[in-house]
Amino acid sequence: MNGPLVTQKVHEAFHAAARAGATTVECSLDLDRSRTAVDVSVAAWSWHGRRFPYLDICKDRTIYHWTGETFQPVARFTTSLIKLVPTEWGPPTFEIDGIKMLPTAHVSPYADAERKVGLIQPNGKVILDTCGGLGYFAAWCLLGHAKHVLSYEKAADVIWLRTLNPWSPETGSGLTLTLGDIAEQIAMLPGASVDAILHDPPRFGIAGELYSQVFYDQLARVIKRKGKLFHYTGAPNKLTSGRDVGNEVVKRLQHAGFVATLNGDGIFAVKR
Repeated sequence: MNGPLVTQKVHEAFHAAARAGATTVECSLDLDRSRTAVDVSVAAWSWHGRRFPYLDICKDRTIYHWTGETFQPVARFTTSLIKLVPTEWGPPTFEIDGIKMLPTAHVSPYADAERKVGLIQPNGKVILDTCGGLGYFAAWCLLGHAKHVLSYEKAADVIWLRTLNPWSPETGSGLTLTLGDIAEQIAMLPGASVDAILHDPPRFGIAGELYSQVFYDQLARVIKRKGKLFHYTGAPNKLTSGRDVGNEVVKRLQHAGFVATLNGDGIFAVKR
């Protein structure tokens, strides 16, 4: 079990309970995966027999984890600032240099992944998960009884976020997570080796290679005939970007050998 995860909402609940003279408060220390009882006092709080300090500063849009000595933000800066960010839904999103990687405005990112995974009908299938992120696609594939999920994530810091995120699936027992860039790794996958594909790349402006004809031709090579694909594109503003990314993707996928149509904030396609 990982240590407690604290958000501003939880921290404020501790203080409010202590000020009201309560000795315990029920809350979640795993981003709403479960509820637990926490002992509180004016000076500190206790959980599972261990005493923890209050944070001197507890910022909004930040998740803090216990290092064994202190609370630190679930964030790392190697080449980019990669940060786990709380949501009102419980399951967190993450940001790279301030750019939100998962939709959260109207739906939980976890529930959003459930809908999209449902499109490819994972039961009994070998699935390629091209850009693993926090692993929500993979989690729903496993819950949907996929035979195996081959997931790729090129940022080691994102994989580190997964180790602290209680909503991210564990590897093994049906999930293989590879640290690597799928734009390069896909050439090593055998032809017609997967039954379905989930492709959730960063936006076009920072990962154009994952929207290229060359890459889509590789997707067509590795997927079996009649295999299903969901490709997240988001809804970029055509007025500011000058591009109609969704329809550009449809055309490239069709050229690669898919029957492709717009579907919500992405593209659903079937290999001819």
